[in-house]
Amino acid sequence: MRAVTERRELSSIAYGFIASKALFAALGVDLFTHLAAGPRTTAELSEATGIAAHRLETLLHALSSIGVIVAEGQSFTNAPASQRYLVRGAPSDFGEYFRLQVAQQIYPALVHLDAGLAGTGVAFDTFADLLSRPEEARTFTAAQHAGSRAAARVLAERTPLGGARTMLDVGGGSGAFSIALCARNPRLTATVLDFPAVLDVARTYRDEAGLSARIDLLPGDAVQTPWPSDQDVVLLSYLLSALGDAEIDVVLARAQTSLAPGGLLIVHDFMLDDAAPGPEFAALWFLQYLAYRSDGVSFSADALSGRLRDHGFVPAPSEVLIPETTKTILSSKAST
Repeated sequence: MRAVTERRELSSIAYGFIASKALFAALGVDLFTHLAAGPRTTAELSEATGIAAHRLETLLHALSSIGVIVAEGQSFTNAPASQRYLVRGAPSDFGEYFRLQVAQQIYPALVHLDAGLAGTGVAFDTFADLLSRPEEARTFTAAQHAGSRAAARVLAERTPLGGARTMLDVGGGSGAFSIALCARNPRLTATVLDFPAVLDVARTYRDEAGLSARIDLLPGDAVQTPWPSDQDVVLLSYLLSALGDAEIDVVLARAQTSLAPGGLLIVHDFMLDDAAPGPEFAALWFLQYLAYRSDGVSFSADALSGRLRDHGFVPAPSEVLIPETTKTILSSKAST
């Protein structure tokens, strides 16, 4: 990672939250979808969004300055990445994830980061506290589904499960990973364990995928609810990073007990680089968890592999799944 050398670079970091809010505001009025068909003037966009032209123009100038839209004379159009990822309903639509989870949950929670660092307070007592609230659970789960579908497909494509018949998806959220893995492996059945309000949302995604007969939903808490036994595969996606340090050991011990001899543990999560600071996105994700809980920890793939070995697993080398953000570690349970 390059060290900053100029005040302008520091200013860019300090003012970055304003750019974030500009993006969230644009997503909130569906601006990128209104621009999907091609260039439109401020007046046309004002009529489409219902925002007064003089206020909208200020937002448009801000969005142009950060490069997410492009000014063309008196008109504006989407930047290429915005056209691909921020238009509602597009095949690669990622905007719902930014609009729902990042804008409505993570951004306001980070107001509590200083208190989380000091150990004097957090936004929510635990994720169970957050996800026990039906409206928060709906927002969180819908956002996670939008943000996880592409990664889930990649994981399914690169992780052959052979003759695996049963999989426990712990903290599986919307079921995006179970849906992708079941679609890729016709003989596989899955059980998604998560909080009841989360599974109320996951049920819709499961049923829409036509997998209601192959994906069961088990309401509960990953740390407290008993796990099914004799599983061929246990999947922990985005779970360990959301836990406290002691809870990580509880969950890894439970995974060891839940798996059948020779079973496979798949860990997909944010992970730091082993030998150097970063990557940036993973490091920032770990930091935001401190706004939610004061016992959160960060870890590298090497450190996590050590913990896996401590719990009787044989981990393979980690692999990058989402560049600069997440990695996977596949670990086998000894067959003896």
